[in-house]
Amino acid sequence: MSISTAAVLVELNISVWTANKLDRAETNEVNQKNAAAANAAKVHKYLMAGTTQQSAIAKHAAQTRAFHLANTLAWADKGPRLLPTKNMVNYKQQMNDFMDTYNDLTEEFLRDYPVLVQQVQNQVTGLGMMFNPNDYPDVPTLRRKFGMRLVFSPLPSSGDFRLDIPQEDLNDMRQSYEENFDSRLKDAMQESWDRLFNMMKGISTKLTDVEGEDKRYHDSLLTNPRELCDLLKALNVTNDPKLEDARAELEYALSGVDIEGIRDSAEQRADVKARVDNILRDFW
Repeated sequence: MSISTAAVLVELNISVWTANKLDRAETNEVNQKNAAAANAAKVHKYLMAGTTQQSAIAKHAAQTRAFHLANTLAWADKGPRLLPTKNMVNYKQQMNDFMDTYNDLTEEFLRDYPVLVQQVQNQVTGLGMMFNPNDYPDVPTLRRKFGMRLVFSPLPSSGDFRLDIPQEDLNDMRQSYEENFDSRLKDAMQESWDRLFNMMKGISTKLTDVEGEDKRYHDSLLTNPRELCDLLKALNVTNDPKLEDARAELEYALSGVDIEGIRDSAEQRADVKARVDNILRDFW
């Protein structure tokens, strides 16, 4: 199967009003007091610090980005990432849910925004400070500062050049593209290897008993690697047999293991650690 049919490119863009603004007067005063250059320090004033709705939107945006990064692979330095078609249905369903929640949170914030601004004004005035209404955009302007957008595009093939240029130059461009394409694909697959390696190193370290050290073992010690094992079935876009073998061995090493056994039994901890260390030795 061609890599161009095994994956697509997806770009996620999220915009959130940060509710802070550069305070130019305060910035100038700080820099003048310290005999610093005009741009040495920048002082921001937080317009709605601690607002529940604003914090919820920012937190949700961070969770959405984390899911996007976990379920895709790096492709360009910035922008589009590689999304395996095997993971397309799950990714789309989850992202649709993220978008619906984002829109609901945004609409709730915009609905309450006039009241929140009034609360800030009352608080600032009560502290004997000057309230500047120009710091707060109106609702239509504020609405444009929020947005979540997904853009899907096909993974282009090296022969897809439609340019009216000499054949020799066209061949050079195609060769350059192919080299860049191969490099990006190699980096994308290396990310899958790195995720698996770092996960197993973390397990091995956590399961290393040290005399006098009281460790706590959380459910995530087992749930995170199991989730990664499921995800790597889709992220292995080149069907690398070694990656699949390493993934399957980790999955098998954790089969039948539960967190209570890890907590209660030094023998079981040592056994699981030995299995993981053997995989690390065999594949790295």
